[in-house]
Amino acid sequence: MNYIIITVIVLLALFIVGLIIRRKHSVVIERLEKEKMQIQHYPIFEELTKVKALNMNGQTEEMFEQWRNMWTEVMDVDIIKIDSMLFDAEEFIDRFKFKKASQVQREIEEQIAKCEKTKNQIISELEELIGSEEKNRIEIEQIKEYYRSARKTLLAHQYSFGPALKNLEDRIEQFPEMFEQFDALTNNGNYLQAREIVLLLNTEAQQIVNLLNEVPTLLTEIQTKIPTSIHDLRSGQREMEEQSYYLRHLELNEYLNSLEQELEGLKGEMSNLNVSTVADRIQEINDEIEHYYDLLEKEVMAKKFVDRNCESTYSSLSEVLRVTKEVSDEAAYVQTSYHLPDDEAEIPKLGLKQLEVIQKRFELLLMRVNEEKSAYSSLQEELVEISEEIEQIKEEQEKFSNRLKNLRIDENKARTQLDSLKKLLHDTDRRLHKANIPGIPEEMDARLEEAEEQIFIVMQSLQEVPLNMDSVNYNLLNAQRCIQEVNDHSIEMIENAKLIERIIQYGNRYRATNTHLNDQLLEAEDAFLNYRYAKALELAATAVEAAEPGAIKKIEEIIQDELYAKP
Repeated sequence: MNYIIITVIVLLALFIVGLIIRRKHSVVIERLEKEKMQIQHYPIFEELTKVKALNMNGQTEEMFEQWRNMWTEVMDVDIIKIDSMLFDAEEFIDRFKFKKASQVQREIEEQIAKCEKTKNQIISELEELIGSEEKNRIEIEQIKEYYRSARKTLLAHQYSFGPALKNLEDRIEQFPEMFEQFDALTNNGNYLQAREIVLLLNTEAQQIVNLLNEVPTLLTEIQTKIPTSIHDLRSGQREMEEQSYYLRHLELNEYLNSLEQELEGLKGEMSNLNVSTVADRIQEINDEIEHYYDLLEKEVMAKKFVDRNCESTYSSLSEVLRVTKEVSDEAAYVQTSYHLPDDEAEIPKLGLKQLEVIQKRFELLLMRVNEEKSAYSSLQEELVEISEEIEQIKEEQEKFSNRLKNLRIDENKARTQLDSLKKLLHDTDRRLHKANIPGIPEEMDARLEEAEEQIFIVMQSLQEVPLNMDSVNYNLLNAQRCIQEVNDHSIEMIENAKLIERIIQYGNRYRATNTHLNDQLLEAEDAFLNYRYAKALELAATAVEAAEPGAIKKIEEIIQDELYAKP
């Protein structure tokens, strides 16, 4: 019994699944039926009747017949085939043969796609044909207007087109023949071929318009503007040479001669209507001519510079030479009293040698100026270099001269600093002996002796002949560092001694009740009496801080208040 129930349930489930799948296939069939009906009822023949408004000859007639045959095949063959396949698919669905039904559905979709493609092709080609006729009609009138305008321009301004006139006329005279071809193709219904003529004419018309605009301008450059610039450059060169300018290095004559020959070649290019090539070259020529104008102007400015600065450069050279000789004499005198490093001692001698070379260069430059066989631009560069070198030597000599003058100042400054260090060391020693402390530690005595020795070293270096200020300053720096350390250490030691006394005084209040503190303070007092102040401070501070935390800070605040309270 259970087996039967299970079997029934399974069969029922399969039946339900089959119904669901059949429903899905039925939906697909309905969709395909709608797509087929849309193609079948599309008004293609009504669209084709638009062609009859055109000349039904030649290409138009052929295309019309071709489209009609294509759509007749769709309606009489493809649609009937689709109907048959739809019927077969429905039978397969009803009989639950879903695999075969799916295969037929795919074939139907392919057939419908084929029909849709045919329809789109016909519509596209039809629109192209009709659109070509309308565009041709509008654009051919515009082209004819271009043609008429171009002919008038050529007739009215023949001289402006020079050697390009004949080729321009030949190209324009091709238009009437192509107009006739267009009319013949249009009358015979060959609108698409006529469209090709229109596109060709339109391109040619645009080129003609550009040529009519550019050719006169370029010819003006070739025949008038550039020759005028050549004449001006020749005149300018001649005038400058009469004024003693040397311009052979520019090779201007050679360039202008070659340019005149090139202009003849450019006229030939213009006769062949190679406008783009000529335009690019003319731009280059104008840039070259502008460059030569700049070079001539540079020579003019250079001459002004040379004329204006030769005398001042000579004066500067003479002055720096005089100053350098004085510095050399001064250096020789100073070296009897002060030591100079070898590289510094050679500065004035080296400067004199450099100035001798510069003087010869300057004399040669003056000779070139008088001979008038050198470009002023090169003379200017040489003069600028000489002036810069003179200025550099001048700065070096002034710097060295100041260095010599500062040696005496540095010596006096060193002696003053030495006196200050002596006084500071004396005050330090006096402070230590007047301080209310048990005595001065051996370490401090050693430091005082070292400071005295440093003072002696400085004094010895100041007595040397010639005096070496680098050595003096080095020894002075060592002495200054040593004495300052001794002074700072003495102040710290005296302050620590006072602090120890106050800490011990403060700790006396705990001695009677704190045996350990008493022992530590006794040890601190012993260290204090034996000049071991750092050890005494450590022992006393540790003992009192242990007995009363924060006591050391309190004692330091009391001492600070006393210091600030003093007038």
